[in-house]
Amino acid sequence: MSASGGTKAIVAALGANLAIAVAKFVAFLFSGSSSMLAESVHSLADSGNQGLLLLGGKRAKREATPQHPFGYGRERYIYAFLVSIVLFSVGGMFAVYEGYEKIKHPHEIEAWYWPVGVLVFAIIAEGFSFRTAIKESNALRGALSWKEFIRRAKAPELPVVLLEDLGALIGLVLALAGVGLALGTGNGIWDGIGTLCIGVLLILIAVVLAAETKSLLLGEAAGVEEVEKIKAALVDGDVVTGIIHMRTLHLGPEELLVAAKIAVEHDDTAVEVANAINAAEARIREAVPIARVIYLEPDIYSESAAAAGTNPGKTSRGQDTATPDTAH
Repeated sequence: MSASGGTKAIVAALGANLAIAVAKFVAFLFSGSSSMLAESVHSLADSGNQGLLLLGGKRAKREATPQHPFGYGRERYIYAFLVSIVLFSVGGMFAVYEGYEKIKHPHEIEAWYWPVGVLVFAIIAEGFSFRTAIKESNALRGALSWKEFIRRAKAPELPVVLLEDLGALIGLVLALAGVGLALGTGNGIWDGIGTLCIGVLLILIAVVLAAETKSLLLGEAAGVEEVEKIKAALVDGDVVTGIIHMRTLHLGPEELLVAAKIAVEHDDTAVEVANAINAAEARIREAVPIARVIYLEPDIYSESAAAAGTNPGKTSRGQDTATPDTAH
């Protein structure tokens, strides 16, 4: 799966959230609606999150250094994880607190047309942002379901924006329902209940984002399709007769490390093995362009060693079962 960062979706979400945050806060000042205050903080937190994603993408492009020889690609994962923390603490916990206070001390909503008008505007703006994120994601997810796409995507930005926008749209509907019920019944407690529901929703989304980005931070293998392509490219059937074992690791969304022990014949010369390794590396990079760091170790396959577990997983034509599934 491509590891595109979805910059267009991030910028669209940033612009929408900044405009919505200002509008919601103005509506809160005129109406006193706690849903509006919670939603304005939510949009402000989302704006900061998009800024973090853009910053992470920029910092990840730095060149490798002696201290960080594999580069800074994982910074994108770190900043995506920070997004989940901000969404939980600033967005979710604040909304839960504000909702609790409003339920405990309810008051009527004033100038109802402000929150209603702003919520309708916000739904339209968030819908535009969500549509942009869906359009960019559709170009990458292929036949995967949305759940599979979010779980398997190696670039964290699009899943983050998708979940944020979805949460924002649901939150806006909850806020509109809370304000509507408060206006219809004359009881401000409904505004507090809507705010509390928004907080719970944001916390749930933050937990999902944290779980997914934690897996990326720990280090994930290549996707199933990429693994199969690498296996097929490794074995030439001449000098490289099989794969003894292989491991892959994402150093970042767009950089993959491949380490494999390959089987060669005992009578192959050093020159033949070296040329075969160079050719295998070229085939791997052609098949999977993000495989930028490749380490291949030649070895003589031993049936007895494989049976003892010291030389496991030998295959021919790349059918190595030692590489784990990569869905997180």
